[in-house]
Amino acid sequence: MKYGLESHKGLVREINEDSCDIIFGELKRTAAFMVADGMGGHNAGEIASKMAVAHISERLKHIPGDLDEKALHDYINKSIEEINAAIYQKSMEPGPYYGMGTTLVVALFFNGKLHVVHIGDSRAYIIRNGKMTQITIDHSYVEELIKNGSLTRGEAENHPQKHVITRALGCFEKAEVDIFTCDVCEDDIFLLCTDGLTNMLSDDEIKSIVIDNEEPQAACSELVKAANANGGNDNITVIVIRV
Repeated sequence: MKYGLESHKGLVREINEDSCDIIFGELKRTAAFMVADGMGGHNAGEIASKMAVAHISERLKHIPGDLDEKALHDYINKSIEEINAAIYQKSMEPGPYYGMGTTLVVALFFNGKLHVVHIGDSRAYIIRNGKMTQITIDHSYVEELIKNGSLTRGEAENHPQKHVITRALGCFEKAEVDIFTCDVCEDDIFLLCTDGLTNMLSDDEIKSIVIDNEEPQAACSELVKAANANGGNDNITVIVIRV
């Protein structure tokens, strides 16, 4: 497994409110990659995303090795409940952290399978046999409009409420994550990113850059460079994993 990571504040924002981490568990064949996109006034988003990444990193380092899929997902959901409660409590206090929250997407390799944990509009993709597929489904207002047929995917690209998300950590007393499980094949490529990448580059542009750059770190650097060349309107964070 080879991987790369790059995070950049972009060309418009004053600070980088994204957070990311890569951890390897105490058990062999356990690795986790995660990206979070914080939101809130001042630097509150940065605090929320750092809290989420730090807590989930710590919990995933110590996963018991004998968990079946259901027990693993229960363990993940319990970890999410814990950090959601911590962020929510801070976000409800009057002061600089009021109203803060964060997205989160995690790619957990455990016992030969990939488990993708997701809340918000940060994304996970797989590139297999030259085809790129989005694993996650955005928790966003425009995604709901697409689902009910009120909006086409093309129309969603320029919708004025494109950035409105419907789920995040710390925004509600309870947080519901999606967990997707898939097999891992030789030569698979996985990509995690915040919307600072996907709002600046099309899926085809992302796929082309990843495939053209065999080294994951080079792919990450080129993706960030391309997003900034297209405007860099938001913080940009990307992880590329080649199996």
